[in-house]
Amino acid sequence: MADIFEKCFEFTAVEEIKEKGVYPYFHALQSRQDVEVIMEGKRRIMLGSNNYLGLTTHPDVIEAGVKAIEKYGSGCSGSRFLNGTLDLHLQLEHELAEFLGKDEVVTFSTGFQSNLGIISAIVGRHDYVICDRENHASIYDGCKLSFGRMLRYKHADMEDLEKQLQSVPESAGILIVTDGVFSMGGDIAKLPEIVELAKKYGARVMVDDAHGLGVIGKGGRGTASYFGLEDEVDIYMGTFSKSLASLGGYMAASERVANFVRHSSRPFIFSASITPASCATALAALKVLREHPELPDNLQAISARARKGLLDNGIKIRMSDTPIIPIYTWEPEATLIRAKQLYEAGVYVNTVLPPATAPTECLLRTSYMATHTEALVDEAVGIIAEVLSHPIEL
Repeated sequence: MADIFEKCFEFTAVEEIKEKGVYPYFHALQSRQDVEVIMEGKRRIMLGSNNYLGLTTHPDVIEAGVKAIEKYGSGCSGSRFLNGTLDLHLQLEHELAEFLGKDEVVTFSTGFQSNLGIISAIVGRHDYVICDRENHASIYDGCKLSFGRMLRYKHADMEDLEKQLQSVPESAGILIVTDGVFSMGGDIAKLPEIVELAKKYGARVMVDDAHGLGVIGKGGRGTASYFGLEDEVDIYMGTFSKSLASLGGYMAASERVANFVRHSSRPFIFSASITPASCATALAALKVLREHPELPDNLQAISARARKGLLDNGIKIRMSDTPIIPIYTWEPEATLIRAKQLYEAGVYVNTVLPPATAPTECLLRTSYMATHTEALVDEAVGIIAEVLSHPIEL
């Protein structure tokens, strides 16, 4: 009889990377998540956060969380179905639906769980779900949890998307799911073309706007707003853990779809609800965004400055119009070494390795916040340019 733990004993990659001194994960923060952090005893410029609007340190957001704990306690200890619905949850859902221009919003305990809960509820046994190959892992797992069949199309390849659509039986329901802003590359989905193909083949469209909310669109309303396609996208999914500086996720859709998901989605029905503090901080962050629609513009400006600085220094980047700016490092070992060098020089970035990329297209993912100053961005770009100017000694 085989030992089910055999795969665990054979997994030695972590030990091998640690022995080389280039393990890039689980660095411990000793300060707030901000543009500058103390990480393992040293100041680092944070270029590896999804805190796009910089609201994790906003005084109104912090105050809202403190007051919520004082009023409601630390947790809800139950699902939304039973004892876990607060008036705060209903307020957050109402205000977010109003902000996004959809009938209703359903909140989930995490962003990852949102994709699991939405897709597994909507895609039934005889349905098809069609995904961009570079979609987030939670979308893939949502497809696995459903009883439908998943098809994939080459990244941003509309000819391949149409080919997949043509392969679906006419009797089957179809849900096309795409990231709005792709989390690793920072590029924006070809939503106008996707919507056009969806209409042609009778499909519905779902956009994962985890990295789009607060980043693009009118006042930060996301990818559909960016293209003026708010009425053409059937489901928005998003998170509170990025621009809204909290924890949790949501689905925005029509009243009938929202009601169906509330009563059919196992990840929603059988999970404890968002904690009071997380709910209150997301509400407060949404209020800040609504009152300061210039924040996404500030984010775009600081990201453009970083992009220009990297290009001016001859650094090979993956082009985008978002605050996600990946730097090509090509090979896994080179990526690990460069990440360590930058970390030691005072800049934190994220390593992107297979399976998140092809083996020869590894990246250092840098991301920016509306609260980064020009001086701080210039300092970080200077450090990156200096580190990357030296050849790697393997």
